[in-house]
Amino acid sequence: MDTKITLPMQWLAKRTKAKVICNWEIYNWLTKQGVENIHPMNCGGKVKLDFGNVKCVVAQHSSSLPDGSYGGNPMGFVVESKEGNFYYAGDTALTYDMKLIGDYRQIDFSFLPIGDNFTMGADNAIIACDFIRCNDIIGMHYDTFGFIKIDKSEAVSKFERAGKN
Repeated sequence: MDTKITLPMQWLAKRTKAKVICNWEIYNWLTKQGVENIHPMNCGGKVKLDFGNVKCVVAQHSSSLPDGSYGGNPMGFVVESKEGNFYYAGDTALTYDMKLIGDYRQIDFSFLPIGDNFTMGADNAIIACDFIRCNDIIGMHYDTFGFIKIDKSEAVSKFERAGKN
């Protein structure tokens, strides 16, 4: 019986040979799925790549893989390059650790979850903007299924009222 599970990430990684940055548990799982160009990391670590650096930061969320196995600690990423820096929060709740990101790096834009229910919602994402000292936000992790459907115009209005893009 073939136990391999194909996800869009696996398909894209295999097709493009793009490097996948992930935690140790996902590294092992993807290796079993036939993905080859993978770099495992853990929270607090940083790796230097061709374009700049990737630093793993804390995220707060559950973590399991499609086959039900444990997915390891969730992570966010701070990506640093000559062109600029961005923060990819991943699936996460608002955490006070986000303040550290704004204390040690200039963040030009950030990907923050706004779906609520399983991650932070727009109200907490606005607080996260202040923690990371970044006003240019790309909202993510919303509207993909019923539990995280949001009123997009309300979310945009909240960000605008808070002086965020």
